[in-house]
This record gives sequence, structure tokens and C-alpha cells, in this order.
Amino acid sequence: MGNGKDEDYNFVFKVVLIGESGVGKTNLLSRFTRNEFSHDSRTTIGVEFSTRTVMLGTAAVKAQIWDTAGLERYRAITSAYYRGAVGALLVFDLTKHQTYAVVERWLKELYDHAEATIVVMLVGNKSDLSQAREVPTEEACMFAENNGLLFLETSALDSTNVELAFETVLKEIFAKVSKQRQTSTRTNAITLGNAQAGQDSGPEEKRTCCINL
Repeated sequence: MGNGKDEDYNFVFKVVLIGESGVGKTNLLSRFTRNEFSHDSRTTIGVEFSTRTVMLGTAAVKAQIWDTAGLERYRAITSAYYRGAVGALLVFDLTKHQTYAVVERWLKELYDHAEATIVVMLVGNKSDLSQAREVPTEEACMFAENNGLLFLETSALDSTNVELAFETVLKEIFAKVSKQRQTSTRTNAITLGNAQAGQDSGPEEKRTCCINL
């Protein structure tokens, strides 16, 4: 999976970052899109997004990653934030159990506003702070498995699994879109949200990715 020219792409996938304030969402975004990390913990208010074009096989995919940028502190995230999203990273801080305890609420909010077909990965961030860990890997992995989510532990600080997290989500989205293209007779642009119940071949198997490196 490599970088491509931002102006040359076959697909645009909107991916949203959700979770409590301070868990590292903005640094995950900047690490993936610009390979940057900021130690400044001040919160930026307002929704922002960054893009990065990557290659999945022979297809150029423009990932449009949206960050809440502090709005979650005021419960001010609107349905517009989730509109059109085909992927989500639900992030919690491995060193603060309270950020993990509310993951279920975030998941409910996501499903209330996003398409049911959205690809969701649970992300335990700040794995570099192993001595301060409050959330066991097994506990988070079990929650992910029980809810049909992907799961990875990351560190935006030292880059551990950041590429893999976004890559895995984008590949899952791409696989869904490719499958839909194969079964669709339409020639217009295809999005996950266009899938109709009548086109489904049956219940979709949910895959879980639990990786502990």
C-alpha cells in the first residue's frame, strides 16, 4: 500500500474518527496523512479532515479522514459528520479505562447516524505507554469480537500499527465496494450506502482483526 497522486484516484472513501477527547484521534490522523505527531495537547475546536491517496491493488483510493477536533467534548457532533462515511475508527486510550467504558455509547451513536454497512475498527491508542495500561488487550478484543468490529492497538507517537489500522479499514471498504460492483448492473458511482436489502445474497459475515504486537 503506497502513496498515490492526490488528484488521481478511482474511489473516495470517507472515514470518521470518533471517541472521547484526548485519546489521540488528531495525532492518528496527522500520523497517517502527514507522518506528523504533535505533543501539544491543546484541543482544536471544529471538524477538520485530511486526505491521503493510497493504492489498493491497481486502484487508487483517496481516503478522506474526518476528525471531530474537540466537538465530542460538548456532545456537539451532528449527523452531518457521519453522513456518507463508509468507515470509522472508534478510538480509546489504553491508559484511561473511562475512555474505553464509553465505547459502547459511541458505537450506538455511530450506528444511529451512519449506514449499517459501515466498516468499524476499535482502536486502543497509546500502546507505547505500556506501564500505564488500564485496558487489557483481551478485554477490548473480546468486545470487538462480540460486536463484529475490527480491533488493533496503536501508538500515534511511535507509529505502531497506525498504517495497518487505516490500511485494514480501507481494504475492508474496498472489498465491500468491489463486491457490490460485481453484483450491480448500474454504471454510475457506487457507494456502500446504495446497497439495497433485495440485492443482498444473505447475512454478511463479520470479520474481526485482533492483533497484539
